[in-house]
Amino acid sequence: MSFLNCRSFFAIARANSLPIRSNRKRIFQAISRAASLLFAFCLVVTGCGHRRVAVPPPPAPPEVQQPAPLPPSGESAEEPSTRSRRILSTEVGIASWYGAPYHNARGANGQIYNQNAMTAAHRTLPLGTVVRVTNLATHQSAIVTITDRGPFIPGRTLDLSRAAALKTGVWRTGIARVRIDVLSKPSSATADGRWCVQIGVLRQDRTAKKLHEQLQRQYPAANVIDFKGATGYWVRIRPERGSHSAAIEIARELQPAEGEAYLVRLD
Repeated sequence: MSFLNCRSFFAIARANSLPIRSNRKRIFQAISRAASLLFAFCLVVTGCGHRRVAVPPPPAPPEVQQPAPLPPSGESAEEPSTRSRRILSTEVGIASWYGAPYHNARGANGQIYNQNAMTAAHRTLPLGTVVRVTNLATHQSAIVTITDRGPFIPGRTLDLSRAAALKTGVWRTGIARVRIDVLSKPSSATADGRWCVQIGVLRQDRTAKKLHEQLQRQYPAANVIDFKGATGYWVRIRPERGSHSAAIEIARELQPAEGEAYLVRLD
C-alpha cells in the first residue's frame, strides 16, 4: 500500500510540472486525496472479505395453557355438583367439632367414630342423613353424613368431625355459625322416628343412678336407663313406642338439678 501512495504522489507532481519544495501546499492536498482514496479502497476490500451470517428468527413463545378455574373457597372440585341437588330442608345454628376422647369410640350408629372421616353429630336428624354444612363467616363448605348424636351443650346444633371442621374453617375458631342443608335422608328413616330424652352430662355414677330411680317412678311406662359416656354419666328416658310427642312433653317438664335435658332421635 505504501508503493501506491508514492506512485500517486509523483504522478500528480509531474502532471503539474511544479517543484516539490516550492509547492508544499498542493503536494499536501494531493497526498490527503490519495490517502482518502486508499482508505475507501481498504474498507471495500475488508467488507468483501466477511461473510454475512444469517441470524435465525427467535422461536415463537410457548403456548401458555390456562389453568382450570378453581372452585369457590372451601369447596372441593367434586362438591359443586351437589348444588344441583334438591335441598330437603335448611337449618341455621352453631356448629362445634369433636375429636379425642371420642375418637375410636362407638358412635350412635353403632360404628366406631373416626375423627378423620367426613361425619357429624346432630340430635334430631336421622342417622345416615347427608348434609352440606356452610360456614356463614368464611363460606367454606363440606358434605358430611350424620353418624352420631350431639352436641350436648345448650345453644349448639351440630358437632363436626375434626376433618369436617378443618374443611369448613370451624377447627380454628372452635365454633361457628353455619347453614345446614339436608341433601338426602336414608330410605329406612320413618317420618315419626324413635325418640328419647337424654339428661347429662353427670359427674358421678351415683348421681346418675339416683336420677334413674327417680325418673322410673315418675314415668313408669317409659324405659329409663343410665350409662357411662366418654365424658361422664347419662340418664335416658325412652317413652312408650318412642313417641315423638311424648318425648317432647318429657323434655319440657324435666328440670334436672344437674345437667341438661336434650330431645334426641334414636334412629
